[in-house]
Amino acid sequence: MPLFRALGEQAGVKVQPRPRKGFGRRAQDDSSVFSLKYLCLSNVADNMKDVWVKDYADNYLDQYTFRYIMGPFNILPGDLIEELMLLLCSRKQLSRAALHLLLVPQLRGLTLEKCSALVTPGLCAHIAARCQGLFILDLSGAKQIPSKVLCETIHRLPALRSLSLAGVPCDRSVIQTIACCCRSLKHLDVSRCHLLFPAALLPLGGVYPASSSSSSSLSSVSSSVLPSITPAPCPLPLSSLLALDIGFTEQGEDSTVAAAYLLLSLPYLERAALEGLSQACCLLEQEEFSRADGFAEREGVPRLEEVWRERIQWQGKTSEDVASGERGDEREEEEGMYLEEDENDTARDEKFSFQSQTEGKSEFLSHSGLVFQLKDVRGVTSDSLQSLGHLCPGIRSITMNIDGNEHSSGRGRRQCLLDLQTWSGQLQTLSFHYSGPLADFLLPLQVAGSRLISLSLDGVKTSPHSPLLEVIRACPRLRDLLISAEPPSLPQEQDENDQLDNVALPQLPHLCSLSLSFSYEHSQMKPVMSWMSLKKVLRCLLIGSPLLEKLSLVSLPCPLDCVLQDTLQSVNLNSPDVPLGRLERVDLKRTDVQMITVKSLIQLNKRLKHVDVSYCWQISQLQWSQIKRARKVEVVWV
Repeated sequence: MPLFRALGEQAGVKVQPRPRKGFGRRAQDDSSVFSLKYLCLSNVADNMKDVWVKDYADNYLDQYTFRYIMGPFNILPGDLIEELMLLLCSRKQLSRAALHLLLVPQLRGLTLEKCSALVTPGLCAHIAARCQGLFILDLSGAKQIPSKVLCETIHRLPALRSLSLAGVPCDRSVIQTIACCCRSLKHLDVSRCHLLFPAALLPLGGVYPASSSSSSSLSSVSSSVLPSITPAPCPLPLSSLLALDIGFTEQGEDSTVAAAYLLLSLPYLERAALEGLSQACCLLEQEEFSRADGFAEREGVPRLEEVWRERIQWQGKTSEDVASGERGDEREEEEGMYLEEDENDTARDEKFSFQSQTEGKSEFLSHSGLVFQLKDVRGVTSDSLQSLGHLCPGIRSITMNIDGNEHSSGRGRRQCLLDLQTWSGQLQTLSFHYSGPLADFLLPLQVAGSRLISLSLDGVKTSPHSPLLEVIRACPRLRDLLISAEPPSLPQEQDENDQLDNVALPQLPHLCSLSLSFSYEHSQMKPVMSWMSLKKVLRCLLIGSPLLEKLSLVSLPCPLDCVLQDTLQSVNLNSPDVPLGRLERVDLKRTDVQMITVKSLIQLNKRLKHVDVSYCWQISQLQWSQIKRARKVEVVWV
């Protein structure tokens, strides 16, 4: 197998647009017909193992080390290579040999999260040598990669716009390498990196130790791994930073102070998942800079108040630039295909978004005038919502952890209501982890739910009188609804009138994904039927949501089979909006669903690919075996 000609010959290859998820698997006009592109890629995938992969594995894989490989894949556009990798991953056919063949110079995106076991130091060397034009790299879960190898790899990928290292042994030296070498990086994910501590993230914002002795660690890394790199004084143009669950232990005040430094030093940040983020907003709004003095002295970095003043000055200049109508440089087309904006474009757009975010919200802003561009925040707590609203008026997505005691009083509920009002009419995604009653969310959702497209409630407690229908009515635009709850502790005294009234009950016509699951004891074969009136809610959701593609109903505390049968009987095949007619994946674990109902679902859906009926006590092994042999749909049962 000869060597690839030269990297320079591929320099003129036009970068193709990044494919959308699913890459057109089915033709748009007929859901039962696969697209021509998918059929071609599927044929290539079917033949790879027996033809190209076998030849390479038998003759070259462990005998030779090629910088580039001449073969059929080096002539394919990079986006098709990405789609082929995605297809092989979904079939669990992406082997080490196949991956070697697909590492071509024109590749712009490489996502190995679902096959992280293949990521070795040797593979990283191949990536660094062959794919130096990468814009996107995802090595999440690759736990066997030393930090030195990560540094060497990242150093040779200066074009990166997105880097995901979640769960990887990433430490301070890796962050320093990223800050110095990846000057166009827009997205960084270092979640679950337990060798990484909050203070180590500061170089991302251009915050380095002031003394020469403090920078000795970077010098030592540079001399052994990265020749001739120096600390970059300017922050990265990060718009997304995910760094939850880092370090081995609770960092306490260090997390709060580090988050404050990052918020101030990363001016283009729009999405943040940081330990101590909400507490950092409180610190900055109240200007309690003295709390950070010990941290600054220990780490050798500038005092927090100095960084705060620089941010205020930058923000003032930004406002002046908006008023004078300054414009940034034009967007670079090739980079725009992936992570869309270069650094100048980001600065230009943020100048205008700063003004639009603060218009009409002066009563909510902090007295210092400090405003962050955050739109998506994760890991915040409800006690800091007020400060978060003052500093971040443009938020559209919140993931919140709520202490069960915080809302034990009416005052707590009213305060949460008032705090969420800051973003009323603009919130699109809300996610709560809360161990209190579901009813506590009704008032906040009636205030902030009108434009929600995604709602997630995790850990809530339910009762036969939980206002689930009212919650649905408060969020009419939902596309995704996920509720993970505890079932009612006491059974419902009587089955309330559950006759379906299509006029009175709310509908979710845009809903695409519905997940409703209840906790259970593994020793219990059947859940206790403690919420019979839930059937009315289920009928409402299933009949009123014709666009459903993913349905998960697990361990329900009410009968489900009769609800599905009623829904199927209401189907009008001549109508363009058929209930349950677009389902692709169905999970009905630990419910009373029967096989005849499952067959009806399969007959109705040409798109259906997967049905899970594990632990459904009305289904026998014989019934499962028969339908498994007779149908192309994957049916799981244990």
